[in-house]
Amino acid sequence: MTPPRGNRRPGDDDPISARRRTKRRRADRKRTRRRAVVLALVAGVALVLVMGGTAVTGVATLGSNCDLNALQPVAIGENSFMYAADGSTLGVIPAERNRQPVTIDRVSAWLPKATIAIEDRRFYEHGGIDPSGIARAVWADVRAGKVVQGGSTITQQLVRNLYPVSREQTIERKVKEACLAIKLNRAWPKEKILVTYMNQVYYGNLAYGIEAAAQTYFSKHAKDLNLPEAALLAGMPQAPSQYDPFNRTEIATQRRDQVLGALLETGDIDSSQYEWAVSRGLGLKAGKLYTTIREPYFFSYVRDQLIAEYGAATVRSGGLKVYTTIHPRFQRNARRAITETLTEKTDPAAAIISINPANGAIRAMTAVTPGNTKNQFNLLSQAKRQAGSTFKTFVLAAAVEAGVNPETTGYVSAPFFYRPDPVGDCDTNWWCVETYGKTYGGWTSISRATLSSDNTVYAQLTLDVTPEAVGKMAEKLGVRTPLKVEGAYVPSMGLGSIAVSPLDMASAYATLAAGGIYSEPMAIRKVVLPNGKTDDSAGWGKPKRKRVISDGVAYTVTKILEQNMLSG
Repeated sequence: MTPPRGNRRPGDDDPISARRRTKRRRADRKRTRRRAVVLALVAGVALVLVMGGTAVTGVATLGSNCDLNALQPVAIGENSFMYAADGSTLGVIPAERNRQPVTIDRVSAWLPKATIAIEDRRFYEHGGIDPSGIARAVWADVRAGKVVQGGSTITQQLVRNLYPVSREQTIERKVKEACLAIKLNRAWPKEKILVTYMNQVYYGNLAYGIEAAAQTYFSKHAKDLNLPEAALLAGMPQAPSQYDPFNRTEIATQRRDQVLGALLETGDIDSSQYEWAVSRGLGLKAGKLYTTIREPYFFSYVRDQLIAEYGAATVRSGGLKVYTTIHPRFQRNARRAITETLTEKTDPAAAIISINPANGAIRAMTAVTPGNTKNQFNLLSQAKRQAGSTFKTFVLAAAVEAGVNPETTGYVSAPFFYRPDPVGDCDTNWWCVETYGKTYGGWTSISRATLSSDNTVYAQLTLDVTPEAVGKMAEKLGVRTPLKVEGAYVPSMGLGSIAVSPLDMASAYATLAAGGIYSEPMAIRKVVLPNGKTDDSAGWGKPKRKRVISDGVAYTVTKILEQNMLSG
């Protein structure tokens, strides 16, 4: 059977003819692209000439659409930083975009020069828009057959970043952008425009602003950037993904060298500096500043306090500087105390918190979970465990406040059975108490029972002073965990059956150490807002203190506890 002939033309099967057709199509596409580039860029030049000739009229007629005062800057947020008492960084509360604005004196001298050389060489000469700069960019783009150089000034780019100018490619948008650039140029000094631009522009990999970029790519401050490092970063804003040095090393190096060439052309560097810089590798050192958190338990506690005061959105993008009470040396000592005691992976979790009795400042807050280094639960403020014998202190304090003399008042140390209902047993509704070692001493004073941690004596004392008095004493001293069970204080609470947090216990014991004066636990000394002003309205760093028991009661209880530490 003869196959259908179809619509084949002579020469369709000729390889030479096929190559010629492919070549012609490529040439046609190239001419089409070039014509499109030329037309678009000529239109841009025409627009600039119109704007240049009608700048005054345009500024006058755009009205409120070109009023800097009527436009609100776009909020892009910045990271919040948390610091220890010695000024060291505890960590960063990350915004959706890593950003940490800096002043011009905190930026390497190479960075402004490199930025101007590659972005806007007539920055200090033009009035916000630069027709000759756009014409130069047009010529470079036409020669390349594609857009290789932008014509927007630094001021125009800043307008796009600062103010909600529509991204729609219209004449109206272009004119409005130019008008705002002219007005901004009149309103701000050139140095302010330049440093604001460098603090706002995107450098890739979530880094907004030059400080975040320096930390992200080189793990250093912007002021410490050398010439080739500054050149690399200055070349990135035009196409951050294209010039990403982490993933496109060769292209990023070429772009850096292009910036260095621009610096050579402008006379900012000489040939020897150029040769040295282009011979260098990129020298990348991926930063961890925005991801590393020291003292995660304390960090989490402080973050929760900030959110309670300012709200989650402000904390995540508010650019706060948070100065805390934590002391790294005390933290290290606390952690060492735990790890040198709990040496096995099967050991239980442990936490230590230290509070300054004089003002409530938290000086140490650390926890260790053997065998689980990734635990995210805050054992210090969120976790609650039975307090055990440490709760007996509140029974003692309640008794002393009621007029009981711990030295002369005593009970019989023996197995104790509390039978509120005559019908029952120890497994259901009776409270049956024994000592830990099942050893008993007969009649024992309260002081001696404290030293031996006698459960049977303290069970009887709890019932005599009443569970309600014990619960209220604990709450007065600083326990904030609810202590009631089904609306009532239960007798077993006196032996520590109710779960409380380590923070509760540290706060309550600090009250006794302060002579009966309660201080609200304080983790934050001060918060500096993004405008550089300290927030005085929230009360950060101001101790909140009040007397809750007499100094005589506190003294008596503390004296017995001291004996317990020495010989108990």
